[in-house]
Amino acid sequence: MIKAVIFDFDGVIVESVDIKTAAFRELFSKEGEDAAKKIVDYHLDNAGVSRYEKFRYIYREILKRDLKEDEFGELCRRFASLVMKSVVGAPYVKGAYPFLKNNAEKYKFFVVSATPQDEIEEIIEERGISGFFTAVYGAPTGKRDAVKYILSKEAIEPSSVIYVGDALSDYEAARDNNINFVARIHKNESLFSGIDCPRIGDLLLLEKAIGAFGERRKSS
Repeated sequence: MIKAVIFDFDGVIVESVDIKTAAFRELFSKEGEDAAKKIVDYHLDNAGVSRYEKFRYIYREILKRDLKEDEFGELCRRFASLVMKSVVGAPYVKGAYPFLKNNAEKYKFFVVSATPQDEIEEIIEERGISGFFTAVYGAPTGKRDAVKYILSKEAIEPSSVIYVGDALSDYEAARDNNINFVARIHKNESLFSGIDCPRIGDLLLLEKAIGAFGERRKSS
């Protein structure tokens, strides 16, 4: 029986992936069109990786220059300023809010996100959905570690947990902790090429996917 569902946030609960892509493009527009394109492509190919890691990689591997700590801090502040209000106001992924509202007493819900801890907590509070979640985990805690901690703290069997994500980092966190994984597919089909996992276009189909895992477990 499935007892807990772990959600990534951007692109899984809320349609906010494009908001963050636009923020990366704006932050680095002064670097020129070629560099900005490489940066945006890197961001998209590494969905679910924290902005902290991305900024350091961008400077080291794409811009080829040192990232000073004051510059790093300013990037973080500007990025948060660009995305915060927009993410709070972004539409839900279809089916997400009804699923949370209708099943909050049936399952334990968790958020595991690459968004900084204080920021993801504030976004969820501002959207009025904090009461649906047992706990919320953001950066700098890595996704693998967050899932491992949830399993330990809540004493939940891995087979009783489903992780719903839209990035390879979500899949890897689920795989490395031996929990079930469902991919939310929306402009990210190539990320999951060759990976054997259920795919859903929105969360209207999540209940059916959870039921399929339950049936699979009964028959095994």
